[in-house]
This record gives sequence, C-alpha cells and structure tokens, in this order.
Amino acid sequence: MINFAIVGMGHIANKHIESIQKVEGANLYAICDTNSDRLELDLPGVKKYTDLNEMLSENKDIHVVNICVPSGLHARLTKVVADHKRHIIVEKPMSLKLEDSEEMIKVAQENNVKLAVVHPNRFRPAVQMLKAELEKGSFGKLSHANATVRWNRGQAYYDQADWRGTKEFDGGVLMNQAIHDLDLMLWLMGPVESVQAMAATRLRKIETEDVAAAVVQFKSGALGVIEAATTIYPKNLEESISVFGETASVKISGRTANYIETWDIEGVSEEEAASLKDEVSKDPFGTPGHQCIIEDMVNAVSEDREPIVTGEDGIAPVKLILSILESAETGKKVFIQ
Repeated sequence: MINFAIVGMGHIANKHIESIQKVEGANLYAICDTNSDRLELDLPGVKKYTDLNEMLSENKDIHVVNICVPSGLHARLTKVVADHKRHIIVEKPMSLKLEDSEEMIKVAQENNVKLAVVHPNRFRPAVQMLKAELEKGSFGKLSHANATVRWNRGQAYYDQADWRGTKEFDGGVLMNQAIHDLDLMLWLMGPVESVQAMAATRLRKIETEDVAAAVVQFKSGALGVIEAATTIYPKNLEESISVFGETASVKISGRTANYIETWDIEGVSEEEAASLKDEVSKDPFGTPGHQCIIEDMVNAVSEDREPIVTGEDGIAPVKLILSILESAETGKKVFIQ
C-alpha cells in the first residue's frame, strides 16, 4: 500500500482525494493546510496537520505528497518534501518561473525521489489515440496544430482568493487554463523553436493576462496556433486540440477537449471513424486523468521507475508560456533554447 498525503486543501485537492480513494494500492494517510478550517472534512482515519514539516517528521509511513497549494509556492514546498525523502506529485503549472522548475527537478534528483507533474489531459482516451496515430506516422508530413481554450472565469472566480490572478502566486490564462493544451501540443508535436505572441488583460481586474494569442514554429518546421481566454461569455465554450498533416486531420473538441470531432485519416473509412468516435468515452472533467496520475505513481514507486509525466515534461510548457509572455511584452519573436 502506498500512503499519500495532500498539502493545500483548496478546490483542486478534492480531485486528489477522490482519485486516491479510487485507486487500488493507494491510501490517503494525511492532509495538511495552514488554514485549519479547510481540514474540517469527513475523512475517517486520515490525519490532519497545519504544519507540513510536522506532518512529515511524525509520519515516516507517508510515501508520496501531493502538492496542491498556489502555484507560486510549488517550488518551496517541493524542496521541503524532497528534503524529507518523500516522492512528489505537483499540480500544474509546475511553477511560475523557469529557475524554480529547474530547482524542483534538481532537489528531487539529489534526494532520489520521484517527481510527477499533473497534466491529466494526456490520459484522455481520444488524446491517447491521437498520440498513437502520430507515432505510427499516419499523418505523413505535419502541417500545423491548433490549441484553443475559450473558457469563462468571471471576476468572482478571481476575487475568491487574494492570490488568484497575481503574477507571484497564480499566473494568467496561459499558466492556469491553457497550460493543459500547450502540454498536449508539445507532447504531440515536439519541441518549439520560436514564438510570436500578443497578450492582454481585457475584462478581468487581475495582474495577469486574461486573453492571449500566439503562433509558434516547431523544430520540425510545422506551425502551431494558440488562442486562450477566460473572457468568454457566459460560460465555457470550447477546449480543443487539432493536428493536421498531409494524410490526416484530427480535432479533439468539446468544452473540455473530451471527444473526437474530426477523425479523417487516410485509409480509415467514414464508418470506422464513426465507430471510433462512439467508442471514445466522454470522461468528466479532470478526475479520470488525476486518477491515472495517482495510479502511475503507485506503480512507479512499487516498480522503482520514473513517473509517466516527469519534471522534465512539466518544465516544457512553463518554458513555452514564459516565451509567449516575453514575446507579448517585447513585441519580438522569441527563440526557445
């Protein structure tokens, strides 16, 4: 049995609790939050703490800590957990600064602990199928890809906590919402060579961007178009990822990129494509992907291997987003090393 602890009992922690409870071989051992009110949950047998160091010092049986605090605190808490020789699952974004992400990878390696980053969309059935077709070469020469996030996050969303929408602790639409799809774009298309972008704070009273648009060129020569906004009225409209090549066009769409809209691949009949669309489960937002992350960490610890989504995977979309923001600020094309 792999024992898990959660630090940071805000909204996203609920997905972690539910996922741990559903995964065979996983056990929720303890929770921690500096705000004791957030610990008032009906979790029989689960230990509760307001101090992370105290929780880890008193409970050597904790194997993995899930870090669910505001993003600007991820690096600091990762170091604390790694110094206690516990494995780590950290929510996206891995961090808000490149140097913090690099330090997180370093401290995990130095302490010989595993570091996984929560990018749950990789585990969605439609995305897995798209990845398999790309690896088979079904697209031929790639033309371009598109990532679209047209979501609603009203002012009340940002006002519910003073850290939301701040540069120091939260980030904007790119770091918070679109990072899911930028991770997919990088995973499917490979590394980016350059980016040109614009970003703005149009409708929300926050420090960070609520809308952004970018064009990227991948090292393969293919192009990518990114649109991200939390300004859509009155509710989430679309989250989609599309890939186009000389012998295939695929679009995974819906309000949360959870079903196949287009599946046109040379050699695949309309009937086969229609059957495929029907087979793909329309999984609800978030939890199944989180479940896969938990299950993978259980197996990674048991088998002493690296998690599927590593710290190196987590740093890639952070680097891309920071390059998009740099381009938006300077008005210049940014080349990514």
